Amino acid sequence: MSIGALVVDDEPIARHAIVRLLRDDPEMELLGECGDGVSAVAAIRDQSPDLVFLDIQMPAISGIDVVATIGAEHMPATVFVTAFEQYAVRAFEANAVDYLVKPFSRKRFAETLQRAKNRLASGTGGAAPDARILQALEALRQRDDYLERIPVRVDEAVVFVAVDEIVWIKASRNTVLIHLADRTHELRETMATLAARLDPRHFARVHRSAIINVRRVRTIHPWFNGHHVVTMDTGQQLRMSRYQHEAFLRLATTRRDA
Repeated sequence: MSIGALVVDDEPIARHAIVRLLRDDPEMELLGECGDGVSAVAAIRDQSPDLVFLDIQMPAISGIDVVATIGAEHMPATVFVTAFEQYAVRAFEANAVDYLVKPFSRKRFAETLQRAKNRLASGTGGAAPDARILQALEALRQRDDYLERIPVRVDEAVVFVAVDEIVWIKASRNTVLIHLADRTHELRETMATLAARLDPRHFARVHRSAIINVRRVRTIHPWFNGHHVVTMDTGQQLRMSRYQHEAFLRLATTRRDA
């Protein structure tokens, strides 16, 4: 049985090198090439490849963002492709995630491809690597700069939401609801993971299920039993846990101009 593969890389030379080597292998079926993260998300959903070669460093939507948009639990077996960056390599090696460092040799590619084949053959190409992928990507996320835009799915398109437009964020099981002034987007992401990628100077967690944009706060009023009510500039009112109140006031007063 052939293995359907998708190649995602914004650098044509690197992408074509992988495609050429895949075509030399009779077990591999090339399903397509993508030069950006938006088309990669669509191709993964539409074509359901068995194996994806996914570049990490891409403009607009990175490889990390592709995984976040698809959801790690829905990702096919994945080989991450990266320019030489030792931190990324250590993150992948620590979690036994397959990767290629550009430029790579034919021998290195063959070794990586064989590992991917072995995982697919053993049935561990799906659920088992999910935790490893998430752990490796979380390590990379912690090194990344804070988010400036968040890719969200709208019908058949991917829309970029500037974090400055966010009023507040609500946890909803394994997803979050991103509330803007005039609309709401659902993102397949946990609250804890998203919170770690937002600039703490501008976003504060006022409740276990709510994060607010500090710059969009209009007023804070006492409620009862140590709780407070935060009113956003849209008129939305949110309850603030008494455990978060002191920290929030300190954040709002000392970093208002950050």
